[in-house]
Parts: sequence; C-alpha cells; structure tokens
Amino acid sequence: MTTFKSKIDIMSKYRLGEFEEVVLLTVAVLYGEAYGIAILNEMELRLKREVSIGSLRTVLSRLEEKGYLSSEFGESTAMRGGKRKRYFLVTKYGQKALQQTREQRQQLWEAIPKIAFE
Repeated sequence: MTTFKSKIDIMSKYRLGEFEEVVLLTVAVLYGEAYGIAILNEMELRLKREVSIGSLRTVLSRLEEKGYLSSEFGESTAMRGGKRKRYFLVTKYGQKALQQTREQRQQLWEAIPKIAFE
C-alpha cells in the first residue's frame, strides 16, 4: 500500500528543476545527436531565449552525476582540432524522472478549476 509519505519520497526522488527538465527533454529530442552546442542551439530555437554554455555544462554534469544522463565521446575530427564531441543520452532513471515530472504537472493542470481561467 502506498502511503502519503512514500508518495512524497517518490516525488522528491526524481525532483527536477525547470532548467534540468528542459535539458533532459532536449537531450531526448536530439537522441543520438545530443552534444553541447547541438543541445544549446535546440534549446534556444525551441524556447526562444538565450542559454549560456556555462550553465548548460553545469547542468549536464549535474544530471550525469544524478544518473539521469550518460555520456560518451565521439570520434575526433580534424575540423575540431582533434577534439571529440561528448554525446549525451537520457538513462532509464532520467526517463523515470521526466515521467514523474510530467505526471505531477498534469495532475496540477487537472486540479485547476475551470473558473480559474475564465
């Protein structure tokens, strides 16, 4: 049986900040092609706002530490001076966090009385 406290524990287990959520969603959108600049460009295009590369790097690192993202390096290229791109993927744990966040938001939307938006 699920108790109120266990529901809160589950909700807090997958807690995401707004920027973390958007980064995770963007990595999922770019599946297989999600590296720093591609993520940044996609976010700016979709959100119509500037995103700092520093804040993106910080969040990517934090999401990887939390287990929501995994990453691996691609091949080095002469065009990048021998540097390799770091590609990100949403993990199963990250998927659960996104699903939980989506459910929480949906519950809030459904709880708004119709009169609130008249």
